[in-house]
Amino acid sequence: MHLAVILRLIPDLSEELEIDDSGTDIDREWIGFKLNEFDDQALEEAVLLKERFGARVTAMALTAEGSDRILQTAVARGADEALRIDHDEERVDSATKAASLLAGALAEIGATLVLTGVQTPEDVFGQLAPTLAGRLGWPTVNAVSSVSMQDGKVVVRQEYSGGLSALLQVSGPAVLGIQAASQPPRYVSGTKLRQAQSTPIRSIRASAAAASAAKIASLDVPERSSHAEMLSGDANSVAARVLNILRERGLAGA
Repeated sequence: MHLAVILRLIPDLSEELEIDDSGTDIDREWIGFKLNEFDDQALEEAVLLKERFGARVTAMALTAEGSDRILQTAVARGADEALRIDHDEERVDSATKAASLLAGALAEIGATLVLTGVQTPEDVFGQLAPTLAGRLGWPTVNAVSSVSMQDGKVVVRQEYSGGLSALLQVSGPAVLGIQAASQPPRYVSGTKLRQAQSTPIRSIRASAAAASAAKIASLDVPERSSHAEMLSGDANSVAARVLNILRERGLAGA
């Protein structure tokens, strides 16, 4: 079984974000980027499958500043190969465009199962997995919390609301949107990271097919209509103020 894991860089949301001059994107010049947390979970699940069932793992990333770093980290974590997809797009701003770039590379390397994070802060509806599956003509399962093999077939646990989940059997090649790995992502030592830096990164050039996709018309910073009241003083004065607030709102008796 050949697994491909898609890794994406996302803006570090701990930093202050500003809208650029176009009004349709954040200013990306001075902010940091990091590996998408859900893709981190997908990578861990792929490495677990490799350890349990002897799968081969290829870590993939679209070319961007920092993509080589996350690919080398993936190798240190247990991936067998690092693959960078080079392209001429100024910015891949939609799941449709990303799926177009990824589909050709996946067909070329012969992957039989694709794992990617269920969503990113810029893809909150989790569009990449189903869009990519549609391009490949493969089935897809999103919100996956574990993956295993039984009788040569892939079995996944899909999470639902209300604490419910279902076990699904997937036949043939498929795309999975990983919500959580079977266990937390492992720690990687500095020694392994330094060793991975010497691993060659294979590259494939791809181009995005023309496709009609939704485009961002504008971005706006949320307007603050109210703010929290910070209570100061000793315990008695704070408690008295809390009681008064509850009384003002009719939540406590006189």
